[in-house]
Amino acid sequence: MVVGVCQISLSLPGVTSLKAKRSIVRKVLDRTMNRFNVCAAEVGYQDVHRRALLGFAVISGDRRHANAMLDSIASFVESSSEAVVLDRTTELVSVGELREWAG
Repeated sequence: MVVGVCQISLSLPGVTSLKAKRSIVRKVLDRTMNRFNVCAAEVGYQDVHRRALLGFAVISGDRRHANAMLDSIASFVESSSEAVVLDRTTELVSVGELREWAG
């Protein structure tokens, strides 16, 4: 099993309140979760109205598939939001070994 996580740092130019920021962030998270069926949350800068740090997680049986999913998510966030992507980090972690059940 492969767990893939991605953090995307966003700049929100022109946003003047936390209420406006949360509206934008919620829209990005909801659209991404609905389109890709992934876990997503705002994971940093919650009290800063011009920045956001979003986290996404996928689980797959294949490392290439997990990486491709995270690449697609990052592209989707970049193209579909009022925010500017500042940075992106991705990490893939292999968990356990695939074992056949002998039962």
